Amino acid sequence: MIIRSKAPLRLGLAGGGTDVSPYCDEYGGAVLNATINMYAYCSIEPTKDNRIEFIAPDRNESFTDISSTCIEIDNSLLLHKGIYNRIVKDFNKGKPLSFRMTTYADAPAGSGLGSSSTMVVAILKAYMEWLNLPLGDYDLASLAYEIERKDLNLSGGKQDQYAATFGGFNFIEFFNENRAIVNPLRIKNWIKNEVENSLILHYTGVSRESATIIDDQIKNTQAKAEKSLEGMHELKLLATEMKNAFLKGDFDELAGCLNKSWESKKKMSLSISNPMINDIYAFIMDNGGKAAKISGAGGGGFMMIICDPKERYSLVEKLNKRKGKVILPQFTERGAQAWTLR
Repeated sequence: MIIRSKAPLRLGLAGGGTDVSPYCDEYGGAVLNATINMYAYCSIEPTKDNRIEFIAPDRNESFTDISSTCIEIDNSLLLHKGIYNRIVKDFNKGKPLSFRMTTYADAPAGSGLGSSSTMVVAILKAYMEWLNLPLGDYDLASLAYEIERKDLNLSGGKQDQYAATFGGFNFIEFFNENRAIVNPLRIKNWIKNEVENSLILHYTGVSRESATIIDDQIKNTQAKAEKSLEGMHELKLLATEMKNAFLKGDFDELAGCLNKSWESKKKMSLSISNPMINDIYAFIMDNGGKAAKISGAGGGGFMMIICDPKERYSLVEKLNKRKGKVILPQFTERGAQAWTLR
């Protein structure tokens, strides 16, 4: 028997950062995101040799040990270990499991597409399929958040877990006590097609550690730093404005919101942009781009670009001559999925 799962990565379209505590606890957060045809994958092969094996070929990491009720957490594959510990404790009556797990993702950690949290969702979804766990979508997303942010004490927000679990276009609201409301958006097909034909992802070639930027954002919120709070308030409003632009098919407004979001996002922390990112942004806008911003916490990863579809081929050709990688993503409606091969 083999259990497999996959969960989609997401584009943070607007509002990213307002899903991070303590901002969302005190002011309420709002994020607009959409999942794309890039995934985190997990396979579980149950064994009878009383061993646990984690293999992550995309990270060139692996871990093997005797089955136990709790694995010691260190910096190697800590997500895999933290998830295992919670599953055994809460859902397997403290009994060790014996299996081989293989995971990989279509984007590296630090890409700004939510790959780490999406991997947590994919792994949990595989355990759900294997152990027949009665968890709904909100349960799954909340559990993924708890494991990352509380069990493992990793800095970050809440949007990625919900995007990967639910899939599609979502306007997600965040409140205190870790409450979230996912509002699925019914975007007309012609609007999705037009945005897809206008969309470019450019990997800057630099993976970044989002925790450093998020920790800076948290400190600014706690200190009531005026500029940082102003930027986050603006981002929350822009999430609503961009949602309305998507629903109406107002592409000029959509591009305008994306550019405004980038300017507001940079107010949150000095680490969000840098000379390399500024140079890429200027190049894009000088060569047919209508709007662009870094996806995710900032500092590197993927830059999301909106352009006139007539200009897309030319802009892609020019970007391909620079350092980095170009991807032309498509939107996907399905969230995390799992299945069993017998």
